[in-house]
Amino acid sequence: MNTTDRTPADLLRSALATDPGRPLVTFYDDATGERVELSVATFANWVAKTANLLQGDLSAGPGDRLALHLPAHWQTAVWLLACSSVGVEADVLGAPDSADVVVSGPDSLDAARAGRGERIALALRPLGGRFPQPPEGFADYAVEVPSQGDRFAPFAPVDPDETALSVGGTALTAAEVVDRARADAAALGLGPGSRLLSGLSYDTWEGLSSGLYAPLAAGASVVLCRNLGQLSAEGLAKRVESERVTHTVGRPTRA
Repeated sequence: MNTTDRTPADLLRSALATDPGRPLVTFYDDATGERVELSVATFANWVAKTANLLQGDLSAGPGDRLALHLPAHWQTAVWLLACSSVGVEADVLGAPDSADVVVSGPDSLDAARAGRGERIALALRPLGGRFPQPPEGFADYAVEVPSQGDRFAPFAPVDPDETALSVGGTALTAAEVVDRARADAAALGLGPGSRLLSGLSYDTWEGLSSGLYAPLAAGASVVLCRNLGQLSAEGLAKRVESERVTHTVGRPTRA
């Protein structure tokens, strides 16, 4: 990857310029059987649309904070990179009542209603489907995002030295996210073509790094598995083989 990249959005742009057709995120939900694979180009398109929604419709910009209440999911990864593209701080499981924007999944809507700013809900249904009935007080992401533009340009330059991510009580600048991701990728032995299977949640730096940032920084890809503990040892072995997994973190605790 480009050594001059200083934000996660920079890393994505470099990946797009290098090999847009390669897989970037392959997502499994072992509670539902869902599988989704996104190439770098497809993922970047979702990021651009979400960044346009965030900047345009939600009027968010540098210095704003977004409380992100979503599980390890491909759409969560999209939101993390959209925040980086706009310059908005992504506060994982952050307090909704003091956030400028709250983004919630279906299981955290009650807590997210404390948000006084804009509120977006994701159904997290297969193929990015809508809620059957939109939750009261929220805009449905699946309704709002399709009409957004496929290209994104920030209204203001993103400062790599401003806070970009907060998780587990630690605030990181965009440049620190990139530096940590590169260090983690090196520690894991990731490189171009590596396939990292992660069963970790997104509520810790380790989960975010293995499930998104480190593979992105290394020119690798991630097989992101939600509810991996429900998969048998035999099922895991088959997945590792079929997905050509080269590295694994967060194995299930039972067969």
